[in-house]
Amino acid sequence: MNKRQEKMAETRAKLIQAAREAFAHKGFAAASMDDLTSEAGLTRGALYHNFGNKLGLLAAVVDQLDSEMAAKAKAKGDEAADDWESLLLEGTAYIEMALDPEIQRIVLRDGPAFLGDPSQWPSQSNCLQFTVEKVQRLISAGVLKDLDVEAVSSLLNGAALNAALWVAASKEPIVALPNAIEAFKALCSGLIRH
Repeated sequence: MNKRQEKMAETRAKLIQAAREAFAHKGFAAASMDDLTSEAGLTRGALYHNFGNKLGLLAAVVDQLDSEMAAKAKAKGDEAADDWESLLLEGTAYIEMALDPEIQRIVLRDGPAFLGDPSQWPSQSNCLQFTVEKVQRLISAGVLKDLDVEAVSSLLNGAALNAALWVAASKEPIVALPNAIEAFKALCSGLIRH
């Protein structure tokens, strides 16, 4: 990486970090571009050059946070004894992150409100690929019913995502969480080959 690329990467990182803090505390709509750029010690021009506009910056922040969520869920799944338990642990870990105030506000509230359908976000596509691989192994091993791998994977990811969205939107997320996890596990159990 040359000096110019390093400087661009540093500028992007500063803007994303400032935006994460502002969006988490004020919300996307209330955070001004002047606040974001002054907090990062940069100009509006830097924001426009790197992200196009404030919405582009939100997309970058959501992508970073959602990718971190996927990595944390995968790490939790890696603790499991087998692929089935791993699949359940990953899904429940993702749902549990709906209690994190930063994730709740940026990824699960402002993200869908301003960026649209979360299932279409690039970070969700990456997460889906991990699920596809695991589901394929589980079907091949005879653990899951012989169903379309992509359909099952999409539905499992959608169930975890929508459960997290539901928890984040509820009046009492801490009360909603165990209900969401119980329902997610019940849905998943219907895929087991008996």
